[in-house]
Amino acid sequence: MAHLAPVLPPVGYFTQFTQPEPETIVLKEKVLSITGDSFSIKTVGGIPLFQVEGKVMSLSGRKKVRDMQGNHLFDICKEHFHIHTTFAIKGPDDKKIMQVKSKFKLFGSEAIATFTSTTTGQDEVLTMKGNFFDTTANITDEAKNGIVVARIDRKLLSGKDIIFGQQTYAVQIAPNVDKALIAAMCICLDEKKNEGS
Repeated sequence: MAHLAPVLPPVGYFTQFTQPEPETIVLKEKVLSITGDSFSIKTVGGIPLFQVEGKVMSLSGRKKVRDMQGNHLFDICKEHFHIHTTFAIKGPDDKKIMQVKSKFKLFGSEAIATFTSTTTGQDEVLTMKGNFFDTTANITDEAKNGIVVARIDRKLLSGKDIIFGQQTYAVQIAPNVDKALIAAMCICLDEKKNEGS
């Protein structure tokens, strides 16, 4: 898999999670978790980056995202009363950092994420487009001529993952792109996919 081109100026909200080299992260959903869906997010080399905790019986399906020092970064909540499935990414102060909204498509899936970049102060629009079976998706930055900032690949599923009810997939992230926000978009995509099943 070829590396993605660097993105300049950097894109993101959490500057501590942007770096000048490409990174591939791995998300593994624990579908059968007693405490709700939990994701462990690591680098492809196995270094832990984030812990995502889901809450059972939460109407909004709230997920709490922490860094590996236990710092609460943000929550992911489903917003109701929208025509399209919509998620809000909210900081510890409950202020909205980013909104991820799905769009209807006949084939494939599409989601639009909007937020204000802390690195530039500019409004950003990231578009995630996947194939019909959601096995791959590109996340592009519309303000930067559609440059691919991340690529999702669900083809890493193994027989063990299927037997134990887990989904594992890799996300290749371009240099200078916020890993935390890209992970949040991936979790929203997964939540939307699980709604239909």
